[in-house]
Amino acid sequence: MASTWILFTLMAAFMQAWRNAFQKQLSTTVDVYGVTLARFLFGFPFALIYLTGLYHYQPIRTAITFTPRFWIYIVIAGISQIAATALMVQLFKQKNYAIGVGLAKSEAILAALIGASLLSDQLSLLAWFGVALGGLAVFLLSKGPRTEKLSLPTLLIGIGSGLCFALTSLLVREASLELPQLPFIHRAAWVLVSIIGFQCLSMLIYLSLLSRQTLKAMWARIGLTFKVSVCSFIASLGWFTAMSMQSVAIVKTLGQIEILFSLLISAYFFKEKLAKAEHWGLLLVVIAAILVIWA
Repeated sequence: MASTWILFTLMAAFMQAWRNAFQKQLSTTVDVYGVTLARFLFGFPFALIYLTGLYHYQPIRTAITFTPRFWIYIVIAGISQIAATALMVQLFKQKNYAIGVGLAKSEAILAALIGASLLSDQLSLLAWFGVALGGLAVFLLSKGPRTEKLSLPTLLIGIGSGLCFALTSLLVREASLELPQLPFIHRAAWVLVSIIGFQCLSMLIYLSLLSRQTLKAMWARIGLTFKVSVCSFIASLGWFTAMSMQSVAIVKTLGQIEILFSLLISAYFFKEKLAKAEHWGLLLVVIAAILVIWA
């Protein structure tokens, strides 16, 4: 049971790397809002099916109480994730695929700092060292082939995306903790359905009223939109479940192993060349992941 969060995190990291790759492809013909909606569009029905199946195979008779605080966490987390996704799509247009992901992975160290200062998250010294090492890895990965090519707008968008993702992750865990009467896997499933449902409904209403052309562009690439949604659903399932069991900073630091998958996709799928600094950054990511597992 102690290692279950590790398996869910690795699954999430792998699927998120592919989701980002498909989002990059979709962003060539669909605007930022459409690419963001693609993340949730088909994920909501899958989340409902998952929750129903979970209760069928692992029935829980405990009454569920959703507190006002739970819904506040859900709404803020949902908005934060939409903003984070939109910023990441902008990153794809600023730098190459692997570097964009590297910048957004500042999420782990930001989550550790916010969690420790505002939410009383307790980390061991070894865990803090792992998180810091992961932050250094992100810095090396974000430098790219030449330091001068990292523009201020790119840096700000990357840090902004990481901050929004960090807030999302922290609030997802807080929402999960508002359902103490349920097992961790059921808590994560309810949070998943609630957040994706809110995101899908709100973005569909927004685009239906203000940008129907975006919906038409998504329909023209429905297959790719479906791939984004499925990968996003599986990734979110992994993240939410892992974070219902373990500290966000620990989960997200291990989750930086996603960069390994992203670099491989970048090199073999998009044929992008990688700098030596990225290889060093990758090594540090692996070491940081090992440290937080030990911690």
